[in-house]
Amino acid sequence: MADILFLAHRVPYPPDRGDKIRSFHILKHLAQRHRVHLGTFADDETDKAHAAALAPFVHRCHVEVHARGRAASLARGLLTRAPASVAALASRTMGDFVDEVLTTERIDRVYVFSGQMAQYAPDDRPFVMDFVDIDSEKFADYARASRAPVSWLWAGEARRLAAYEREVAGRAVVSLFVTEAEASLFRQRTGLPDECVQVLENGIDAERFRPESGEAGREPLIVFTGQMDYPPNVEAAAGFATHALPLVRSQVPDARFAIVGRNPDPALRDIGDGVEVIGEVPDTRPWLQRAAVVVAPLRIARGIQNKVLEAMAMARPVVASPAAFEGVDAVPGEHMLVADGWAAEAEAVTALLADRARGDAIGVAARARILARYAWDARLAPLDRMLAHI
Repeated sequence: MADILFLAHRVPYPPDRGDKIRSFHILKHLAQRHRVHLGTFADDETDKAHAAALAPFVHRCHVEVHARGRAASLARGLLTRAPASVAALASRTMGDFVDEVLTTERIDRVYVFSGQMAQYAPDDRPFVMDFVDIDSEKFADYARASRAPVSWLWAGEARRLAAYEREVAGRAVVSLFVTEAEASLFRQRTGLPDECVQVLENGIDAERFRPESGEAGREPLIVFTGQMDYPPNVEAAAGFATHALPLVRSQVPDARFAIVGRNPDPALRDIGDGVEVIGEVPDTRPWLQRAAVVVAPLRIARGIQNKVLEAMAMARPVVASPAAFEGVDAVPGEHMLVADGWAAEAEAVTALLADRARGDAIGVAARARILARYAWDARLAPLDRMLAHI
């Protein structure tokens, strides 16, 4: 059993959003085999309180609320020439915790979750860098989708992050990404060999996300789930409500679109007939259970979308954009439908609402695919080999 320092940019609990789902299951996996010391940030005091649930998995835990806002992070980034997203988590207190753990504990390895935390990775201990996705490319996507002067800010952040990612990857023993597409792109950009840039895929808790007995999807309900102050989710939900839903309702007048997720952006208010902005719920599974169709109409997406895996595990038919489908090991037309553009998405959703038997068949096939391909233990098995090699 080794001692591992685990650094995460958000408290890895509860596992109810993409990054927390991945970090929680990796932390839990490591804790079954090693003694783990956790350093992490919280969004607010409520989020900080969630760290108490991690007590069974960690030997020591330091969690602090990051207080620096976006404007202050941008200003600090400009002064230090650091990416704003990295500057947002610069903390002397976190640095002191890392130094103290490295001094007093026999830390053999360090696991860094999210590039923002690499600023705390020590130079004298081997560390695994879990980038998850290429954040710099995400900001480049923002720049391409925006107009000046906002696009200039995104483009500048993308350039600074790309340079930072290259420097961090050069120090890490191995850099991890959630899909081969992300890993391959990063190898091309950095020139690093395959053994230094590897894939550690996301999984799904198929026991938790499983269909309940009884009728499901009998009402013409279309569901979208996600963190609803995250710009790509806001754009996807608003775009579907504005452009696709009216086309669906022209054929299925009683169709409704439910947007489920915490912190709904004000842009989602009063955006059309048949739209329900549900907001935060304690559990998304009842909404997925009720859905006739789950949509993932994202225009900007990196890696594997957990919202897609969760809906598939619940045996619900999914209509995804090409961006949301990328990275999911599934067959379009068999395990889900992939549609490019609002009109195509509306057509696919309408077809599933009209043919519930086909939707049920796709859902059953999706569930079987999840069971065969995305169990967490199987997805994280390569991590044990990587750490043993280190």
